[in-house]
Amino acid sequence: MTSLWRAVRGRTGRTESRDISTIDDYALALQEALGYGAWSALGITQTQPGQAAEKAPGDLPGYAQLFATNPVVWACMVARQMVFSAPRFIWQRLNNGTPSEMFGSTDLRRLEEPWMGGTTQDLLSRVIQDADLAGNSYWTGADDELVRLRPDWTHIVLERRQLRGGVLGWRKLGYIYQEPGEEPVPLLADEVAHFAPVPDPLATYRGMSWLTPVIRETQNDGLMARHKAKFLENAATPNMVVRLAREVSPEAFAKFKAKMEANHRGVENAYKTLYLGGGADVTVVGSDFKQLDFAKVQGAGETRIAAAAGVPPIIVGLSEGLQAATYSNYGQARRRFADGTIHPLWQNAAGSFGTLVRPPGGGRSGAVRLWYDARHVPFLREDAKDAAEIQGLQSRTIRALVDAGYTPESVVAAVAAQDWGLLVHTGLFSVQLQKPGEGTPPQARVRALAAALQDAIRPIEGGA
Repeated sequence: MTSLWRAVRGRTGRTESRDISTIDDYALALQEALGYGAWSALGITQTQPGQAAEKAPGDLPGYAQLFATNPVVWACMVARQMVFSAPRFIWQRLNNGTPSEMFGSTDLRRLEEPWMGGTTQDLLSRVIQDADLAGNSYWTGADDELVRLRPDWTHIVLERRQLRGGVLGWRKLGYIYQEPGEEPVPLLADEVAHFAPVPDPLATYRGMSWLTPVIRETQNDGLMARHKAKFLENAATPNMVVRLAREVSPEAFAKFKAKMEANHRGVENAYKTLYLGGGADVTVVGSDFKQLDFAKVQGAGETRIAAAAGVPPIIVGLSEGLQAATYSNYGQARRRFADGTIHPLWQNAAGSFGTLVRPPGGGRSGAVRLWYDARHVPFLREDAKDAAEIQGLQSRTIRALVDAGYTPESVVAAVAAQDWGLLVHTGLFSVQLQKPGEGTPPQARVRALAAALQDAIRPIEGGA
């Protein structure tokens, strides 16, 4: 905490006097006076000798406006939010490093009711929204609640890592949260849950929004929307050139122009018959939507935005996705969205919030981890059907191997690890699996075998 406080004082304390001889010197002094320091190309600002803070993303307001005004971005973000917020947090036991049973406890109450009246779904909705817009989502605990730290007001405090007389990267000391006009609040690294699913290549710990690489596509999409609006405002036809005879006076031309625009401009006047007096000639210039292949051009831009979001176009109903829409294609797209986008986000979120909750029994336990329970997520019902089929196949495999004379313990281990090298044979075959005269195996062995078989065919949703 001492190093963190030094970083805070470095951001708020008085700086030494200096000579200002260039505009760059003035800009640097002004930035430091405002508490932002000297930002480098790597997104790091110096706070004290040997310490730095990774730049907080400053584009959150702009991206938030983009979310509110661009229908493609809105659809992709809402699709991610609705699925991402569906599961609940749960504990998962690890047996020899292998994911095993899942169970709940009262220690998860902070995540189940993060604030007064809040739910896990409310929490996860804000988490993914911050990550989509700013690339980062920060949360800490206060007054027995979880508190959102606005990403563009949160800085990551770093310290140079000294090794063998040189600098070997940066060590994270903690975070500084500072609202405009307020004093900064230092937080230790283990006091903050930091969710950053897409790392920023120019930073050590900070994340990057998926909107960053498609900003130009979103701008183009907005231009196309305005193009359609202007097309409709101008009678839903391409541009026209109207020629009049040279003998027409400027006053007569102005009256003709005003009358034509009053009778033929705007959506309400579209497709009316155009009547012209003597000497007037109309020529159509430009291209209509069909000649521009407007739908294809706009659809390609929408698809690139959806690709950056990791959302198949068919999931959000974009035009290029609907052109190939079938039940089979939708099922494949749904699985791609779940397996390639949502499950990795869930895994990252569970690991990130593991800093704010402790496994049952107090303290951290290497045998238990915070995980997510997606067994009752409606979007994954088809996965549950596949899991049941896999369980049935596993059970038949276990039965066949046991009947073939392999020990039940080695069969369970081999099927669970998908490693046939773990199989151990008893030397007995078929009906001779019991030595003559031994009779029925002890009841305890039967119960142990049943428990082992049940563990081997457990649902796979929580395993990873």
